[in-house]
Amino acid sequence: MKITHLTAILALAAFASSCANRGIGPQGGPVDSIPPHIVKSIPENGTLNYQKKEIQLRFDEYIQLSNPSENILISPPQQKPAEITAVGKRIKVALQEDLKENMTYTIDFGEAIQDNNEKNPLKNYSFSFSTGEQIDSLAIYGTLIDAENLNPLSGIVVGFHSDLADSSVSTRPFDRIGRTNTDGEFSILNIHQGTYRLYALDDVSRDYVRQPGEGFAFCDSLIVPTIVVRSETDTVWKDSLQGDSTIHYADSIYTAEYYFYEPSDILLRFFHEDKQHQYFQRVQRAERHRFTLSFSAPLRQMPELRALRPESDSLGKDTTWRDFTQHILYQYSPQKDTLICWLTDSTVLNMDSLRFALTYLKTDSAYALIPQTDTLLAVFRQPQMPKQKKKKQSTPEKEIHQAGKLGCNAKQDFHLADTLTITAPSPLSTYSPSGIHLAIKADTLWQTLPFRLHATDSTYRKIQILFDMQPATEYRLTIDSAALYDIWKTPFDRQSWTVKTRSLDTYATLKVHLEPYEPKAMLQLLDGKDVPVLTTSVANEGVLLTNLQPGAYYMRIFIDSNGDGRWTTGDWFLHRQPEEVFYFPKKLNLRANWDFEETFRWQELPLLEQKPRALIPQPKKK
Repeated sequence: MKITHLTAILALAAFASSCANRGIGPQGGPVDSIPPHIVKSIPENGTLNYQKKEIQLRFDEYIQLSNPSENILISPPQQKPAEITAVGKRIKVALQEDLKENMTYTIDFGEAIQDNNEKNPLKNYSFSFSTGEQIDSLAIYGTLIDAENLNPLSGIVVGFHSDLADSSVSTRPFDRIGRTNTDGEFSILNIHQGTYRLYALDDVSRDYVRQPGEGFAFCDSLIVPTIVVRSETDTVWKDSLQGDSTIHYADSIYTAEYYFYEPSDILLRFFHEDKQHQYFQRVQRAERHRFTLSFSAPLRQMPELRALRPESDSLGKDTTWRDFTQHILYQYSPQKDTLICWLTDSTVLNMDSLRFALTYLKTDSAYALIPQTDTLLAVFRQPQMPKQKKKKQSTPEKEIHQAGKLGCNAKQDFHLADTLTITAPSPLSTYSPSGIHLAIKADTLWQTLPFRLHATDSTYRKIQILFDMQPATEYRLTIDSAALYDIWKTPFDRQSWTVKTRSLDTYATLKVHLEPYEPKAMLQLLDGKDVPVLTTSVANEGVLLTNLQPGAYYMRIFIDSNGDGRWTTGDWFLHRQPEEVFYFPKKLNLRANWDFEETFRWQELPLLEQKPRALIPQPKKK
């Protein structure tokens, strides 16, 4: 009895302990990291003389498809998308187009196939069959990069044509295709023996045909896929013990053959042509004294405005109407995609509605510029004043008279590379140099300093003060009252600013030698976001960059083939590739009051190895 009671007590204690300890018992096992496995396919991978348009794949576990329209690629490309479904452990692909004779079909699943539980992808699985007597087995490999910044591009279609005519890329779909991965790498498989032209296309229209405006790349040389056999000789070594030593001796020599697909190192440089659809967007008149005309792209030619009478006055009986287009001062925005129309006549300002015909150049579907005329209405609506703060109605002239106040970029920590600039809120009609004064502070006294004036545009809204600016020096700029007048003959009040420049010990200096020297090269200094902060030509003896703010920088050059001082994109019509770009492979940490010197050996490294990894963003799938 005692033994029986003791056994029962021990059993109860063990049960209680197991209930309290959650770590004991089934825990679900390790996380599944194994991708799905194909157990059967109908037909088998590599089947010949297959004429059906349906393929079935069966797996050893339940699966799902991740973004099939982006991940799955069928070659030759299908104009009618295939129906691809996943149910349970099976995938079915139903082609919607008639099969071509003696053609090898390839279905590249990428990483679309995943298991249901942990979403482990079956990577780079490819299925192929042929409607003829053989499977085409040639392949090509390469990389696609952005021509301007050498970044790899993902999700771009790469394809070729057996028709070598230039028009084929714009008139018919690719013969076979591939798609770039996150590293910009691409492959095209199951190619028939022949000669081809190779292209890359940002296929926004999804028709595998180049449409105007789509990003593009082309290979200058013809592509001839081949298989190259290379032999390598190796030695088999054996060991022999002699006393306490081990002796190595050659036992035999053997030769192994390896097969390589060529070309395997194609490099395509992707670009967008400098062609934009030009069309009118909108007219706005937020202020009484001006209205703006906005366009979709920079203007290549000044539009024409023709004033129209109000629709209610088609007979011309309104004696207050004036041809306001005779009283406009035109100003382009910095990007030249907006035209600012300043109304210079006070009578015109009283006209709340301005009706006019606008004639401008508009692009057609082939990017040809053709004249287009639109009838527009620029309406000014007086802002409503709060009821409790009603004021006496002011005239348009009075509104403009109150608008004038000059601006200036003067400050106490002025950068030596900047230019002292006056900015007016509206165009200037006249300015008197004798009413503008610049003085330098010497000890405690101000001494007059000579300078030059330079207007940066035709409206004189920005006027630069040019003089020999010295470091760690204080200056004073004074504008006398009535020294400047706006286009409504309104004088600006007297204003004064002080500016103090930085000392030289707050800057860094960099000298760069280009090796080998290229007279057409333009050097760009970049910030940490790959944005140019300085662009300059180079000389045989090197280029000296002074007054650089301390910090981290990078460098690149572009070969300015056309000599316009800026990077120029490609043009397929002219068969012109984008201007070449090369990166300095290291980061530059410039310190204040230090002189640095670097040699830029721009041909030393392969192009794909030049750009610092810190400047390469995480690729985004297109």
